[in-house]
Amino acid sequence: MDIYIQSIGQILTSSGFAGLTGGHVVMLLVALTMLYLAIGKGFEPLLLVPIGFGCLLVNLPLSGIMDDGGFLRYVFFGTEHEIYPVIIFMGIGALTDFAPLLANPVTFLLGAAAQFGVFIALFGAMVMGFSVKEAASIAIIGGADGPTSIYLTMKLAPQILGAVAVAAYSYMSLVPLIQPPVIKMFTTHEDRKIRMDSLRPVSKLEKILFPIVTTMAAGLILPASVPLVGILMFGNLVRECGVTDRLSLAAQNEILNATTIFLGLSVGATMNAEHFLTVATLKIVVLGLVAFVFSTAGGVWFGQVLKKWSGGKINPMIGAAGVSAVPMAARVVQRVAQKE
Repeated sequence: MDIYIQSIGQILTSSGFAGLTGGHVVMLLVALTMLYLAIGKGFEPLLLVPIGFGCLLVNLPLSGIMDDGGFLRYVFFGTEHEIYPVIIFMGIGALTDFAPLLANPVTFLLGAAAQFGVFIALFGAMVMGFSVKEAASIAIIGGADGPTSIYLTMKLAPQILGAVAVAAYSYMSLVPLIQPPVIKMFTTHEDRKIRMDSLRPVSKLEKILFPIVTTMAAGLILPASVPLVGILMFGNLVRECGVTDRLSLAAQNEILNATTIFLGLSVGATMNAEHFLTVATLKIVVLGLVAFVFSTAGGVWFGQVLKKWSGGKINPMIGAAGVSAVPMAARVVQRVAQKE
């Protein structure tokens, strides 16, 4: 009988229940909430399902899955060394049609204006006590997508990667809830009803030259941008050149999907209770929301300027599409316009 009781005691002390803390319980609830939003509500499931499940895995005590030699530690290598974000940019490039930008280059300015929230969040983060590098990593949430936020944070402030990545991907998935009220706040019903003229046809040569010229220009002006911009443009080139259809389809589908799984799991794995449940995390989440809201507002404000400059031919809502949560922001603008 004593041996039986002793065996039960050993099983209990080696089980996850022995190491379960209140923090783990909170993070497990967070993981379940993310899975519910992804599966039950359809909020960016391709992102939130792997992130939520990665969060669940890393908060099961004593599993060792994120320890040295653990499975997720090896998976995290691709995030830690900025491999996954760059590969995802290749897939995004292969999915993106730049013809509307080439046909109407003035929309480039809308994308620039939609970075307004980045600067608001940057100064706000510094006021809250974050270093310049941490503030820059937090601010980019408002002007970019998840892979860019991860890439920059790993270079500048890897210690806050978990909070930045979760905030970036969460707000990407919540764009359909965040952007419409901001758009309607700064536009009238008549603004939203403006039907823009059809764009001019873009030649095949233009589409092929665009990624090549963009890569050379970005590389010469800002060499540090080459890994992201260059690979994004490479993905676009294999899409547009017409002789690499198999590479384009692979970049758009199998490669992008597999990389998204690994990136999502490794991002979720950074959400362990010991490092995630801090006041700094709460500040980052709030600043990320501020950045997204002001970026949307900045794009719409400049859209109003272009509307007046064009004599009412430009719908100011498209400024919100400059918030590059690819391609969710553009979808949201399109839906709002269709409702109007």
